[in-house]
Amino acid sequence: VQLQASGGGSVQPGGSLRLSCQVSSSIRGIKRRSWYRQAPGNQRELVATITAGGMTEYLDSVKGRFTISRDIRNNMFFLQMNSLRPEDTAMYYCSTANHLGQIWGSGTQVTVSS
Repeated sequence: VQLQASGGGSVQPGGSLRLSCQVSSSIRGIKRRSWYRQAPGNQRELVATITAGGMTEYLDSVKGRFTISRDIRNNMFFLQMNSLRPEDTAMYYCSTANHLGQIWGSGTQVTVSS
C-alpha cells in the first residue's frame, strides 16, 4: 500500500478529528499532498491540498475549520478537522501527485452525528 489513511471515526457535531496519511518512501518528487472526501451519492471533492512549496488550498466549506499539514521527514501528512458538522460526514481519501500522476490511498470514514 503506497498511501494509508487513518484517524477517522464517529464524533458529535463540534468535535475534532485528525486524519493521518502514511506515504510510502517509494513515492518520490511529490508535488501535492491532498485530502478528498466522498459522501454517499455525491462526487468526490477536494477538501485540502498542500503543495511542495507549502502553499495550501481548502474547500470553501472547511476554511477556518480544517488544517492540512505535513511531516516530510516521516513521510506523513495530516488533516486536522475542528468544529465538525454533520455535512462533513464522508469517506476521506488521501492522495499525492507527482510527475508520474496521482496516487490514491485508502479511505477512512468520518461520521459526524449527534
